[in-house]
Amino acid sequence: MTMRDRERGSRHASPPLEAGTLRTRDGHRVSFAVAGAADGVPVAVLHGGPGSGSQPGALRLFDLSRFRVVLIDQRGTGASTPHGSVRHNRTDYLIADLEAIRARLGFARWGVLGGSWGAALALAYAGQCPQSVTGVVMRGLFLTSAREVRGLFVTSRRRAPRAWAKLRAAARCERSAGLAARCAAGLQYGANETRQRALALAWRGYEDAVLASAATRRAAPPRARQSQRLARKLTGKYRIQAHYLAHRCWLGETRLLSLARRAAAAGVPLAAVHGSRDPVCPSGNLRRFARAVPAAQVQLVSAGHLPSDPALHERVAHVLAAMFVPTIHEGRSMRRAA
Repeated sequence: MTMRDRERGSRHASPPLEAGTLRTRDGHRVSFAVAGAADGVPVAVLHGGPGSGSQPGALRLFDLSRFRVVLIDQRGTGASTPHGSVRHNRTDYLIADLEAIRARLGFARWGVLGGSWGAALALAYAGQCPQSVTGVVMRGLFLTSAREVRGLFVTSRRRAPRAWAKLRAAARCERSAGLAARCAAGLQYGANETRQRALALAWRGYEDAVLASAATRRAAPPRARQSQRLARKLTGKYRIQAHYLAHRCWLGETRLLSLARRAAAAGVPLAAVHGSRDPVCPSGNLRRFARAVPAAQVQLVSAGHLPSDPALHERVAHVLAAMFVPTIHEGRSMRRAA
C-alpha cells in the first residue's frame, strides 16, 4: 500500500539479472530485470508503494532453478524514467506496460506476485487481462479505499505520534483530516524544492516509525544518511504515492473486488497472505476479499507488513511454489507469445 515495502540486505551474492527497458509512446522508459532459469515458470513481481520501485530481495522467495522472475519498476520508480513523474502515470498505463513487457519477453501467460499496492495492481491486471495470467499471489492486500488512506494519515498517528507531528509540520497542515491532501500539494511540480525534500524525508520517517510499531521487538528503524540524492529520490517516490492515493489508485475497493471476481470467474487462481499485525493494510482487508471471492485461498499469519518478516516470507514462498511449480512442465509453451 502506502508504505515502503523494503527488503533487508542479504549477505548472499545476488543472482545475475538481465536488464531491459520498455520505451512507451508517451515518453516513459519502464525498467525491468529478469532472473532465473531460461525455461522456468514466468512470474512478474509488482512492487508496493506506489512509487517504491522493485527490490532484488524479492528473488529470495523463488527457486530460481525453476522460475523465470521479472522485476518491474513501475512508471517513474526505481530505474524507470523520468523519475518521479506523474504525467501519463495511472493504473491503466501500468497495466498496459505489463502487457507490453509480457509480449516483449515472449510469454503467452505468466504468474503475478504483488505486495501491498502491488497486490492491488496484480488483482486489477488479472481482472482486466485474465487470458495473460496463470495465477496471482498477494502479500499484505491493499484495497485502495479511502478508509485505508485515512487510516494511514490520521488513525496511525497513535503508533508514531512524534513522527506524525513532524510530517504534519513539514506539510504545513492545520487539520489532521487534510494531511494527505497537504502532502500531495506539497510534492507537486513547481513547489519549493527545499520544502519538497523536507516533506519527503518527514514522510519517510513517519513510514519507518509506523512499520516499526508492528515489530515484536521495538528496535528503532535504521537511519539512512540524509543526503541530497536520497532526498531527491524520496521526493519522486512520495510524489507518485500521493498522486495515486489522491485518486484511490483509479480503482477503489468496490471496483477492485469486482475485478478480482472477474479474474476468479475466468479461472485465474488467487491467493493472499496477510499479516495479523499489519499496521498499514488492516487484516479486515483479507476478510473483505475472502467474502467477495470465496474461491480465493487466504491465509492470516502472525506477522506485520514488510516482506522481510520471516513468517510472511515463508508463507508467500510456499504459496508461490504450490501455485506455480506444478506447471513447470509447461514452461516452454508459456514462453511462446500469444
